[in-house]
Amino acid sequence: MNNERKIPTQEEVNNAAWKACDTFRGVVDPDQYKNYILVFLFIKYISDVWQDKKEEFMAKYKNDEERASRALKRERFIVPEESTYLYLYEHRNDTNIGELINIATAHLEEANSGKLEDVFRGIDFNSEINLGEPKDKNRRLKTLIEDFSNPVLDFRPSHIGERDVIGNTYEYLISNFAGDAGKKGGEFFTPSEVSELLARLLNPKEKNRIYDPTCGSGSLLVKVASQVGSSNFSLYGQESNGNTYALCKMNMFLHKIDNAKIEWGDTINSPKHVEKDKLMKFDIVVANPPFSLDKWGAEDAANDKFNRFWRGIPPKSKGDYAFVTHMIESMNETGRAGVIVPHGVLFRGAAEGRIRQQLLEENLIEAVIGLPANLFFGTGIPAAILIFNKQKKNTDVLFIDSSREYESGTNQNKLRNDDIEKIVNTYKACETIDKYSTRVTIEEIHENEYNLNIPRYVDIFEEEEPVDIDKTRREITELEIELAEVRNEMDKYLEELGYKA
Repeated sequence: MNNERKIPTQEEVNNAAWKACDTFRGVVDPDQYKNYILVFLFIKYISDVWQDKKEEFMAKYKNDEERASRALKRERFIVPEESTYLYLYEHRNDTNIGELINIATAHLEEANSGKLEDVFRGIDFNSEINLGEPKDKNRRLKTLIEDFSNPVLDFRPSHIGERDVIGNTYEYLISNFAGDAGKKGGEFFTPSEVSELLARLLNPKEKNRIYDPTCGSGSLLVKVASQVGSSNFSLYGQESNGNTYALCKMNMFLHKIDNAKIEWGDTINSPKHVEKDKLMKFDIVVANPPFSLDKWGAEDAANDKFNRFWRGIPPKSKGDYAFVTHMIESMNETGRAGVIVPHGVLFRGAAEGRIRQQLLEENLIEAVIGLPANLFFGTGIPAAILIFNKQKKNTDVLFIDSSREYESGTNQNKLRNDDIEKIVNTYKACETIDKYSTRVTIEEIHENEYNLNIPRYVDIFEEEEPVDIDKTRREITELEIELAEVRNEMDKYLEELGYKA
């Protein structure tokens, strides 16, 4: 008999974790229940790792609990007994189970002071507003706990090995939550294919400082970091939404990026990554900021202590260039940046036009890449990627129109691997490809009044085949003859039936 334990596939783990959402669906808003699921996934993960290590040390020290306890205190996370999944499972029928989970998260924060600070921000497992009256709330929490007892969701390293199963599952869940959350989904998640594209375009290197000023749940940062190919990098991010900031911190830990410096706050009005009263500088800056944010803080921009808006103050009702400007001012002397923007950023005039002209005259804009419509959660409009480079080798700008190359989806379109590969290769070669890309001189852009609208430079017009007039006449004649024959046949049938013209 083969007693070898079957290691679950990534898909099996993803499906089991997604099924744990069933108890909340139709009762709790997806934007709310995602927090409960993801927090509990995190608790289950660190609890399983702790249990695995505890068993290992007990075996190593021949059941000497004191020595095993000392060894455990040197582990990545410390998990108090009342914070373990096993403890919560044993108490799943208690009438105060919501309160017990809250105590578990509070004690986890205390035991891992500094590291897990604010990770469980705003998550209340005892909330009747979100989870229903006591009886319903207790039933839902009991079901949630029992769902995670599924052997497939055993995250002990001895069970899943060294694979990044938990990080991948977290990303899978966030992606699905973004799809369910509609417009709100775009506030915390960038589609993985777009993140992959940005990561490959920016191609970060070892020892790079990488920064996302609007990091959401951190998926874009994680994807850019994975492009480095080692752990020799440093990550920085800032997020204005408290719950999303907490999700980002968990995301970093689940991807084993423990030294990421993620801050909570409004990047434009209160940037947190500062050194000696100046903005911190980075090798790579990447972002998917909110599109055309109104009320972004224009009234205070003139007095910005970091002097970020010396090129001009963006319009009060459209904060796109506020984020772009912040990113550029955060680049070091060899820095590069990639930002996702709505197409209006490429051609709108007035203050935005003046800022765009200044950026071009500084020779900072390296590429403008048009993306397909309906790629992003919460909006169907097409977007573009702007690539900035402090060390451009020429004054040309590369325009790429990839808007027609994608996989069509029911609710959302998707970039395929071949689509990403083509964009990246075209960018690296900086080449002109008929009806796809054009390398444009700064003089031509100047002649177009610094308008960066992609159709001005990439002609995607397909000429129709010339019409063969003689052939078309013959076809019309043949159709008229066929029509006359059909009419004669119809008249015969009608006459047989007693109908006369």
